[in-house]
Amino acid sequence: MVVQERSVQRGPHRIHVREHPGAELPIVLMHGFPDNLHLYDRLIPHLSPPRRVVAFDFLGWGGSDKPSGFPYSAASRPDDLDAVLAQPRIDPVVLVAHDAWGPPAIDWALAHPERVAGLVLLNTYYCEMPTLRPPEAIWLFSTPVVRNVARPLSRMFGNWIFRRMYRWQVGRFIRDADVRSEFVPLLYRQFEATPSAQPAFFRLNEDLRPTIRSRNHVVPKMRAFRRPVRIIFGEDDPYLNAGVARRFHELLPGSELFLVPGAGHFVQMDEPGAVAQLILAMPPAGGRKL
Repeated sequence: MVVQERSVQRGPHRIHVREHPGAELPIVLMHGFPDNLHLYDRLIPHLSPPRRVVAFDFLGWGGSDKPSGFPYSAASRPDDLDAVLAQPRIDPVVLVAHDAWGPPAIDWALAHPERVAGLVLLNTYYCEMPTLRPPEAIWLFSTPVVRNVARPLSRMFGNWIFRRMYRWQVGRFIRDADVRSEFVPLLYRQFEATPSAQPAFFRLNEDLRPTIRSRNHVVPKMRAFRRPVRIIFGEDDPYLNAGVARRFHELLPGSELFLVPGAGHFVQMDEPGAVAQLILAMPPAGGRKL
């Protein structure tokens, strides 16, 4: 594959972008939490060629800047996306969002429907949903009382506890042992780097529950959204599960729902070929075929 790596500026900060040239419409991949653009390494070869594909690390993650004191929250994430799509301008786009970057992607799509050729949701969340269940490690650091104990404990013994917890939890997200052994260490590197992704991790955990509660009032806008939407969930994910996928399908009239058998939370790693086929077959707005 041809890969072009570049940086874009968001104010004084730098966002790391990896682009794979190809035909329009561009597919923009938004990674989840607690990972980075490598989440899509197994999917991209199935998309490009022929498609133009753009992946990037949100501020605080991967190869992007990790500014101290930055408000790492769902509300700040659309500005990262704005910066990526503006340098140079990419419009319209097919947005693909996973996990914690579902709320920023949906917020951006609701605010800019004319720029959205399609929206793809991969094992993500948005508002309060009856079957939504946080992963164990996320519950640990997002529950107010519990995280006051968990955070100092995680820093003990040179972050040994945090490292073991991360590898156990992210390992549960990946179905195949060989893929797990390759990608869990790769995704963890950002926490060993200086500066580390840990501040973004801890801050986003604090923001998780308020984000979900605050999006309940946006449900009427979701019901009014008329751009093409495909909901592609790993059927075996116990956390962002099939019930969540079906709830999205109810809240987004006209959306298409696909449950991928045998795939879990990292559906794009477990079944990259199947996910790519569903993305490429998506009928985008205006009838322009992908």
